Amino acid sequence: MSVRNMSDAALPASKGKAATINDIARLSGVSKKTVSRIINNSPLVRKDTRDKVEALMREVGYVPDPLARGLAFRRSFLIGLVYDDPGAQCIVDLQHGALEALRGTGYELVVHPCNSQDPDCADGVRRFVQQQKLHGVILGPRASESMALAQMLDAIDCRHIRINAHASEEDVQAVVTHDRDGAAAAAGYLLSLGHRDIAVIAGPGDRRAARERTHGFLDRLAQVGVTLPGERVLEAGDTFESGVHAAERLLMGGQRPSAIFTGNDEIAAGVYQVALRAGIAVPQQLSIVSYDDSPLASRLWPPLTSVRRHVSDIGRMAAAMLVQTDVPEAPAAASVHPQLMVRGSCRAVDG
Repeated sequence: MSVRNMSDAALPASKGKAATINDIARLSGVSKKTVSRIINNSPLVRKDTRDKVEALMREVGYVPDPLARGLAFRRSFLIGLVYDDPGAQCIVDLQHGALEALRGTGYELVVHPCNSQDPDCADGVRRFVQQQKLHGVILGPRASESMALAQMLDAIDCRHIRINAHASEEDVQAVVTHDRDGAAAAAGYLLSLGHRDIAVIAGPGDRRAARERTHGFLDRLAQVGVTLPGERVLEAGDTFESGVHAAERLLMGGQRPSAIFTGNDEIAAGVYQVALRAGIAVPQQLSIVSYDDSPLASRLWPPLTSVRRHVSDIGRMAAAMLVQTDVPEAPAAASVHPQLMVRGSCRAVDG
């Protein structure tokens, strides 16, 4: 087989335009099907043929179209990230990790926000998957809690990886984030500082991650005989404003706690504001520990002690698992373990 320089035999119709798969086939003297096999890393092509065709593609700057790559397999080389508004920073970090895993693989990432509480959500995601001919889907925060979405993806035979707050037998394709363990570490840290009069401002109880964090925190306290009264465990939203409202209930009247655990950093920021308005010094008079370790945690003053979720790692693992699902030894599940990042928002109880 001979490979000619593109400039030696460019078609008039393609001159000045991007090279196509037809150009590569013609100039390399092989069939379009052979070029397609090379693009799709088929083992059916001889190494010398592959090397020569790939050299030509590099020479002319040919970039395979992701949709065209998948035609032979009736799917594209696209990975979908479906999420239900978990917060802008979380999505940025998930995308960063997923893109890192996909770099150099030929796969690309497309995102699709949804409202998993909407009865039509599954239908909307199904249309997205089928129109894009997705290779697979990462079900991000909140969307991963929807059994309707998971069952729909199973029904249309679409690979998917769920991002889960805890391990469970039915979630064989998942990245497990172990939120319960992270919250237990936060509780253990406050206990080590001598805190016993503690309050919790939890996230929405209808969300698995929020429940796992609350249960993990309370279970760790119970291990040393600390049980919080009902008025010390509040359920809020997951916003700054919900943190403000809950903190006002805890700090503006009666006996205030010595420490507060919040379900995320936005809630914690609301606690900071109420403490400032009330003249309560952090950490001298009130210790605060949170969950997520978003960039906000290190920007508050004093910097917030928070449980890091390693969101970029979660996205990277989920994307890598999807790409590897054609490999027999591909992992069925992966784990990302949270880490308590100790900063300046907590101190030991006096005396």
